[in-house]
Amino acid sequence: MVLDAVVLWNTRYLDATVTQLRVEGHDIKDEDVARLSPLKDRHINFLGRYLFDIKSSGPGQGLRPLCDPDTAEDADDE
Repeated sequence: MVLDAVVLWNTRYLDATVTQLRVEGHDIKDEDVARLSPLKDRHINFLGRYLFDIKSSGPGQGLRPLCDPDTAEDADDE
């Protein structure tokens, strides 16, 4: 069940990212999108504990804002 949740979550964010890049005028080819995988990411950890903040990410809250690649934040510190 965890795998299903991770795949759904990552698929939604991949779709949002591709949509935003296209809106910004980037040439995103459909054949490239077809090769994206919601399973290939370093944040997936099937052996650890998962903490979910239902209040900030529950039903009706929508997706969190996408990260700005120009910021100096290090994703590993989260």
